[in-house]
Amino acid sequence: MTYAVRYYTQTGNTKRLAEAIADELGVEALPITTPVDGKTDVLLLGNSYYAFTIAPEVRDFVSGLNKDQIGKIINFGTAAMMKSTFKKVRAVANTVGIPVLDKEFHCKGEFKGMNKGRPNEEDLKAAREFARNIRKEFG
Repeated sequence: MTYAVRYYTQTGNTKRLAEAIADELGVEALPITTPVDGKTDVLLLGNSYYAFTIAPEVRDFVSGLNKDQIGKIINFGTAAMMKSTFKKVRAVANTVGIPVLDKEFHCKGEFKGMNKGRPNEEDLKAAREFARNIRKEFG
């Protein structure tokens, strides 16, 4: 099973989760400005809500993916107020024929004084556990 971890962040919160997840999977967490090279069975995609939707950069990244190269996407991210970006990411991925699995990881992120210190060590520990479970399930 091959994995790739890509993320988009404006505050650094999602990058911290991406690094924890990637470390567990034995890959490098890279920003979405870095293309996914080669065939990848599972792309773990980190992102968050910005102005009540996913960032245009995330939308463009997902819509530019090749269904023959990416087997499936697993969504993860942080947010100060909103919850999961799953539905938004899935809607874009559907347009290019890449399934987004129902499983995902999400935690609070610090933004303008809200959720101070998040993601914290417990959040990062949970993200690592999430990645271990992905590896157990998919190999």
